[in-house]
Amino acid sequence: LEGKDIDSMSDETLQNTVMETDIFARTTPTHKLRIVKALQKNEQIVGMTGDGVNDALALKRSDIGVSMGITGTDVAKNTADLILTDDNFASIVSAVEEGRIIYDNIKKFVYFLLSCNIGEILIVFVSILMNLPVPFIAIQLLWLNLVTDSFPALALGMEAGDPDVMDRQPRDAKAPILDKPLLVRIAIQSIAIAVASLLAYTISLRLYSDNLALSRTITFATLILAELLRAYSSRSQKYMLHEIGFFSNRTMVIGTSISFLLMLVVLYIPFMQPIFDTVTLSFEHWRLVLLFAFIPLIVGELYKLLNRKSSK
Repeated sequence: LEGKDIDSMSDETLQNTVMETDIFARTTPTHKLRIVKALQKNEQIVGMTGDGVNDALALKRSDIGVSMGITGTDVAKNTADLILTDDNFASIVSAVEEGRIIYDNIKKFVYFLLSCNIGEILIVFVSILMNLPVPFIAIQLLWLNLVTDSFPALALGMEAGDPDVMDRQPRDAKAPILDKPLLVRIAIQSIAIAVASLLAYTISLRLYSDNLALSRTITFATLILAELLRAYSSRSQKYMLHEIGFFSNRTMVIGTSISFLLMLVVLYIPFMQPIFDTVTLSFEHWRLVLLFAFIPLIVGELYKLLNRKSSK
């Protein structure tokens, strides 16, 4: 469509036409501005590229104005949101890919931390409803939130992204980070964490009814290990753990290892035990911990599998 044809169109006609036209030729700055506005009225996210002074209006109006870094004028560069330093349009693709990965990693971060914290709240709440002793003391909960959860959550920000990250349709710009699928996953994982920890707690209370500190320590260790294991499942909302590779995120391996070693410090160093109200765990106790710590990880992987089958 040529610029002279745009002159004869009303804004309403142009709004319909822009969705069916691939190329606009011989356009003026006014035409470019009208095209951008027409696309935005169709709820499109508009990226405008330009290098000259006459592109400034459209660059400013567009959602993302992109200026050429080498051939672009100072006016275009100052108006744009993004400057292509190499004037290579392939760099835009790389930027979009990186942006999608960052957005996904933010969702993973939020998903992991919220499900961990809600799970901890459920554990305490249900234990009170069951008229059981509180499974954690305050300093243990503080340790869980500040030390155990922090390293894996930060490591999720270093994920490389799913293989098909550029094959997806663009997301709705108005969609919240906590969308319905993510809220469902948070609910499922929170329940899985609570169930695993409460099972470990109630069974240990029966087995070691005369030693509340031991039961609390077993539950404390179960919750920490469960959260560290499920951090690996949180690395992708779609792909199974064996598909993305257990050790492919080195930062995650280092982060979870540090959290695990710090847990051992709290459990086995004598002067730390009175502070955190913990006792030394034997091999028999660890078997009970390991029996339930894998539940959230398994639930997370099974949910991915079932979700994949239902989507097909």
